Amino acid sequence: MSKQLPFDLAGPPSYGRADFLPAEANATALAWVDRWPDWPGPASVLVGPAGSGKTHLLHLWAARAQALYLQGAALDQPDLATLFDMLGDVRQVAVDEADAVAGRPHAEQQLFHLYNWLRERGGSLLLASRTAPARWRVQLPDLASRLRAAAVAEIGAPDDALLSAVLVKLFHDRQVAITEDVVQYLVRRMERSLSAAGAIVARIDRRALAEQRAVSVKLLRDMAPELGLGEG
Repeated sequence: MSKQLPFDLAGPPSYGRADFLPAEANATALAWVDRWPDWPGPASVLVGPAGSGKTHLLHLWAARAQALYLQGAALDQPDLATLFDMLGDVRQVAVDEADAVAGRPHAEQQLFHLYNWLRERGGSLLLASRTAPARWRVQLPDLASRLRAAAVAEIGAPDDALLSAVLVKLFHDRQVAITEDVVQYLVRRMERSLSAAGAIVARIDRRALAEQRAVSVKLLRDMAPELGLGEG
């Protein structure tokens, strides 16, 4: 059988509300995002493992609050005047991978001034990170104290229902037909993270396309070592 070139047909991620899969693991964080603007302070932090939905929640909040969305690493780039020019009339800012500022003096200063600027104007700052601010190695004492005072909403490890729903969505986004036994086979054996789900689905899709095979339990068994699947 001739092989087909495995083009990746997955589109860019969609961060709409309908695309977010609510579950017990993310209920607290989702409720906190929905609670805005009734937050007790100017800053809040979403904390959870890679691929847990932090970025999606940031985008949901940014859309609702008309917030500027930034990557933490970007705070090491612009000067303060440029940053505030970017804000304009915006009074809400979302910062993804915010712990990237830790240990970078310029970035720490930028985040510190951004925090104060928003607080003075009654704005809000929503940060996202894999760990709580208390574990960031922030060198600027004033910034560290402000971050430790921020409200923290944690996202837990996904349960079977959420993993199953995510797998179904990821395959659907790639227009790959699957059966329930495929989903259950993966859920019982895969690493329990949403980032792992994305990587596994991409590999399965490429292999199935290259070999012109349907996605089946037989294919998954053949790929088990490559996918890092356990015995289940």
